[in-house]
Amino acid sequence: MLSISDPRPNKTCEGYGRREFLRVGTLGMGLGMFGLEPLLRMAEAGSNGNGDGAVRKKSVVLLFLNGGPPHIEFFDPKMTAPSEYHSISGEVKTKIKGETFGGTFPKLAKMTDKLAVVRSFASGNGGHTYEKVSSGDNELKAAMGAVYARVVGINRQDTGMPTNTLILPEAVRPDLKLGRNFETNALPTMTDPGSLGATYRAFNPSGGGELQQDMQLRVTPKRLADRRLLLRQVDHIKRQADAGGALAGADKFHQQAFDVITGGVADAFDLSKEDPKVLARYNTTKLFDAKKLQRWGDMRRATNLLGHQMLLARRLCERGCGFVTVSDCGWDYHANNNSPKNMAGLWPMGGQVDHAVSAFLEDIHQRGLSDDILLIVTGEMGRSPKLNGGGGRDHYGSMTSLLVAGGGLKMGQIIGKSDHLAAKPATTPYGPKHLFGTILHTLFNVGELRVRDGLPRDLITVLEKAAGIPELF
Repeated sequence: MLSISDPRPNKTCEGYGRREFLRVGTLGMGLGMFGLEPLLRMAEAGSNGNGDGAVRKKSVVLLFLNGGPPHIEFFDPKMTAPSEYHSISGEVKTKIKGETFGGTFPKLAKMTDKLAVVRSFASGNGGHTYEKVSSGDNELKAAMGAVYARVVGINRQDTGMPTNTLILPEAVRPDLKLGRNFETNALPTMTDPGSLGATYRAFNPSGGGELQQDMQLRVTPKRLADRRLLLRQVDHIKRQADAGGALAGADKFHQQAFDVITGGVADAFDLSKEDPKVLARYNTTKLFDAKKLQRWGDMRRATNLLGHQMLLARRLCERGCGFVTVSDCGWDYHANNNSPKNMAGLWPMGGQVDHAVSAFLEDIHQRGLSDDILLIVTGEMGRSPKLNGGGGRDHYGSMTSLLVAGGGLKMGQIIGKSDHLAAKPATTPYGPKHLFGTILHTLFNVGELRVRDGLPRDLITVLEKAAGIPELF
């Protein structure tokens, strides 16, 4: 058998340890029978690779803008309000009659037929803590991606792809040395598995520090530290098999199983495999010099890599990762000399979000994936309606930006509205629980999950209570 594993024993109720995660087949006998081959046959017969009809063939990309993006400058510019309240970036017309976005979002304004904005959404959170939004404020305090992984499993059965992944800028640029700066201590709470347990924490391909070459797919707490060594070993095995003609007589399922292990998962994280034209379309590195922003304390984790982070997210969704969290830092806009006066970072960073998200939406539309991938764009809070003395906005939990796109939901609409100063919802208020419900009802047939074996009662209770934003369905 080809088995890349942690040698320490660790058996589960299924009989295999998670440390033994790449178990392929018998190499010494012409590759014999593959462990994945029966699974691939089932997939062709109609199985989704992760269970039953309770799990829909959809994915979620959660773009989390850490620090608190200003809701007025994003999608609720309020240009009729006094100057100390309205958007400092002005406004741009959208495709929806009479509706505008903040001035740094011209591309998204032209795509409002493919998205929905919720203007009556409030996180109810006024600080740099992410758990309330990223968990949908569920009782398990488990990030939504962790809940998904608990239902479907931490890896897809048919491909080995992790089902819950976190994409930091370091996943694009392993050489980044962002260090323990702005909100680093809060970042883990974005994918915290809560009471579900550490097994369901998101897979982080960038690791951190010495673990930046980590590619172990949730193997052990310490993990397999050398991704490059792992890939070299797999590549060596593949070359040996090809040279010896071991695959010559294999049927398509044998060949597919081998290809999955030797290339599929690793390739998903490898942007060099992407079409150069697509890479260029997503590229945000030329929009601004990130180092000029990183000199500000509150923006030391800001980068210009969001476009390629979003491209990685699309690649993962295409290959079966059901929940991808993309992190973009640096949105703490007090304008107190710990961030630039008059929120000067808004133009490059808002422009980057506009470019990256529009590229993503355009790409999945062209690939026929709009109904299969649900994109969520939000942050842990919004920003105070009234500008402070430095021309910035402070922490504010009573209004929060929320953009939703795809997933087979109803697009082309503005849902709800805020009051005349964008200080509070003026229509039915929505919060993290409603976002959680929207995501769950997109990913699952919750009614069928209720009778599914193997899920703990407290998780079933959380799933049953989740109610989405009705205008989206």
